[in-house]
Amino acid sequence: MPSTGDQEAAGFRRNGVHMSIDTLRGGLLRAGFALLVLVIAVVPTQRGLGEAAGADGNRVVSVGGSITEIVYALGAGDRLIAVDSTSLHPPEAQGHPDVGYMRRLSAEPILAMKPTLLLAVEDAGPATALDQLRAAGTKLVIVPDDPSSEGVLKKVSVIAEALGLEDEGQRVSDRLRQDLVRLGEALEDVEHTPSVLFLLSIGRGAPLAAGRETSAASIIELAGGRNAIDAFEGYKPLSPEAMVGAEPDFLLVTDRTLDLLGGEQELLSRPEIAATPAGREARLITMNGLLLLGFGPRTPEAIRNLAAGLHPELSIPSSAN
Repeated sequence: MPSTGDQEAAGFRRNGVHMSIDTLRGGLLRAGFALLVLVIAVVPTQRGLGEAAGADGNRVVSVGGSITEIVYALGAGDRLIAVDSTSLHPPEAQGHPDVGYMRRLSAEPILAMKPTLLLAVEDAGPATALDQLRAAGTKLVIVPDDPSSEGVLKKVSVIAEALGLEDEGQRVSDRLRQDLVRLGEALEDVEHTPSVLFLLSIGRGAPLAAGRETSAASIIELAGGRNAIDAFEGYKPLSPEAMVGAEPDFLLVTDRTLDLLGGEQELLSRPEIAATPAGREARLITMNGLLLLGFGPRTPEAIRNLAAGLHPELSIPSSAN
């Protein structure tokens, strides 16, 4: 069925030949005035355009892979104008301009994008670049990065508040909390807590082992394991003797580390690895680095996947979502 506007137009064409010039002129004047009113009502002023573009949270730069994931989880991916090089998930995040590595930011290219909000994980930098952004009037929100279940929920809360999406943030947090609680309950009574050695390769040379106070140690514990290294904090290279002495039940690496170290066979055949329980039994778990260590909205998935490898005898609950 034709619309009302289509019907009126058809009627005008049919009957127009019977109109006088004065009638036609009057009709055109009335139509022109109506069109002018419509244009004024619909088209915003330049001031209005500036206010809309400058509203907090409308032009967002996200720095930190987990930060970007949370923005998407909150349904605000359409507000992003750029991300950093660690923002690899979801895949559509990679379609945004890349402002570089989160610890080596430069203020000038970010300012050129005219962001109204920059969300940055707490170890982003350098500080001079962040100071330049603040001085230029860019709103910065530094997001805490505590590698724990509560830390994930805090991230969601901080980002949701910055974006004005508190209600959606609460919904996301509730889903995550429910999932984390169910996983914790399933793993709290494990009979054996296997020792896990996490190795990280950042280039050529010996891989680094994860010690205390690391994201790797935290995710291992959440998945019902025990970090094999307790002698130091952070990531440090291990001597062959120390690696053998750690006696890990499992080796845990990121997929990128496995590639850099030459693949599974090459890694397990290294003498210092082959002499460990994990090496002898070929107990190697490989996971995506951002999923494993990001502590974002996919952390329950990371715990679930790692726990399934460490405790194949357990029935790990599926996602509650």
